[in-house]
Amino acid sequence: MAALSSLDELIAALRCLPGVGPRSAQRMAYHLLQRDRAGAARLARATERALAALRHCARCNMFSEEELCSRCANPRRDASRLCVVETPSDLAMIEQTRSYDGLYYVLMGRLSPLDGIGPRELGLERLIARADDGQVREVILATNFTNEGEATAITLASLFAARGLTVSRLSRGVPVGGELEYSDIGTVAQALAERRTLS
Repeated sequence: MAALSSLDELIAALRCLPGVGPRSAQRMAYHLLQRDRAGAARLARATERALAALRHCARCNMFSEEELCSRCANPRRDASRLCVVETPSDLAMIEQTRSYDGLYYVLMGRLSPLDGIGPRELGLERLIARADDGQVREVILATNFTNEGEATAITLASLFAARGLTVSRLSRGVPVGGELEYSDIGTVAQALAERRTLS
């Protein structure tokens, strides 16, 4: 079997990105080589630097260059609330709302027995130790509303409730600006089930 050419190797490397198939990877490679060689070099340097410099924060498991990330080191964050998310992207989305000032724990995945991901693979013992630090009073479960995310939330809720912590879950429903007729049946049903009193 012949070795991959450098072009084929670049295309194959780009396919590791989520949502990038063979044609997209090929287009990206051609673009970088033909139109943005400086961008390609910058991308390579930035990736190399990130791989060398980043590690996981000792408290929240998020990527950080220091032992503690800037959020965990910030004394103005509310240490009594701990929001558990699946991925760094989920954390970023919650931060963008500017409506939460507590701390986080990033699972870097979710329970998925079919994929061989159980409590040990997620490092749930680290999360439990983090929540048992004496400061956390409420754990907010912000896992996704997939089958795996729900299973993760149920498992975590029972673990934290047994430790006397208040456990809450993000609510579900019709999105802001959404119209009922364009929402799926499950979303409308969940919005009805989780309705709240206005007066």
